[in-house]
Amino acid sequence: MDDVLVTGLGALSPLGAGVDAFWRGMHAADTGPTRVPDPLAHMDHPLMYLVPEADLPDGPPERDGLPLGRGSQFALAAVREAVADAGLAASPGPDMGPDTGPGAGPGAGPGALGGGVDPRRVAVALSTGMGDTDLHEGWWTGEAPESGRWAPAFPLASVVGGWLGAQGVNTCVSNACAASGYALSVGADLIRSGEADVVIAGGAEAYSRVALACFNRLGAIDPERCRPFAVERRGTVFGEGAAVLVLESATHARARGARTVYGRLAGAGWSCDAYHATAPEPSGEQIERAMREALREAGTGAEVGTVSGTGSGGLGFVIPHGTGTELNDVVESRVLGALTPRTPLYSVKALIGHTGGAAGAFAALAASLVLHHKTLPPNVPVGERDPECGVPLPSGSAPMTGAYGLVNAYAFGGNNISLVFGEAAA
Repeated sequence: MDDVLVTGLGALSPLGAGVDAFWRGMHAADTGPTRVPDPLAHMDHPLMYLVPEADLPDGPPERDGLPLGRGSQFALAAVREAVADAGLAASPGPDMGPDTGPGAGPGAGPGALGGGVDPRRVAVALSTGMGDTDLHEGWWTGEAPESGRWAPAFPLASVVGGWLGAQGVNTCVSNACAASGYALSVGADLIRSGEADVVIAGGAEAYSRVALACFNRLGAIDPERCRPFAVERRGTVFGEGAAVLVLESATHARARGARTVYGRLAGAGWSCDAYHATAPEPSGEQIERAMREALREAGTGAEVGTVSGTGSGGLGFVIPHGTGTELNDVVESRVLGALTPRTPLYSVKALIGHTGGAAGAFAALAASLVLHHKTLPPNVPVGERDPECGVPLPSGSAPMTGAYGLVNAYAFGGNNISLVFGEAAA
């Protein structure tokens, strides 16, 4: 079976625009949420990790006559970087103007794929939890887009596919906070089944007044910051942005001479708790099942329960789901303690908050960078650790041990996914 490689990365995050800014921020380990600049955010804790205003995309405001919200604009910005990073962006032609990027205006960008790739063999699998809900929230409060036209709430994948000129499978996954993990797994399946050579996969999430208000009503927002596994954690704090990976078959990447390979998506495991609409199943049986399946598929030795990070071919790190909510962190910690003892964790959510439908993609982005640079950055300090969460969260940067990284993403409805990323073959 052909390997699924990661040949391009793109990001827009609370750390700034671009993958380089994200990697620098991972090492700085110094972030915090801010109050949302929304006068209608009448809630106890209107806090969020926001994309810096200076890094917000300047458009496009619409696509094919339909207004685009913040989520779609974030997705386009990250896709633009990822496609260029992979060497798959078209050079500007005489009819395309000097800039074919998504910020160039509503008429720019069709057929943005280049690099000799067949657009019929390029698929898009993106995810979001709230999509372009900001547009609809604006209509409800008298702040409609200038065009006044209605727009769908979940156009991300179709907008990206149209801009790229991608003629393969185009799907938007929206099963809550596991969505972008599922989107990446769907992308890998499309490649392994022969349906696509290249898949643009990832997720985007933007500020939603409704989503933040609902979690405030649930009492699930921490009043200070996102503090996974901390004894004083009191909930999660949302973040926004977009993370995109270009997945590509190894055969296709070799044939076109891909310039960078960050790693490979080596294994995936899905499961469902079938237990509760919002709460995780306390035993962790189904999240363990997803982890074991992903590790088994990647060949890390999980089938016999020996997945320590001590060997050069074993598991080197885990990027947990850990949101800062009480039961979620405890259940995941117990399973990791039994399945991956002593393997260090890196918490993306402590860095940029819980990015909802984009959380799995941001975790995958971080895992790809760790594998590529062979360095595990320091965790953001979260304070005193919960004794029930006995997982290692290193406070300093360290060389990576092991050839694999495990990524977890869980969601309401009991949706679970684990992904294993591995080093690129020499």
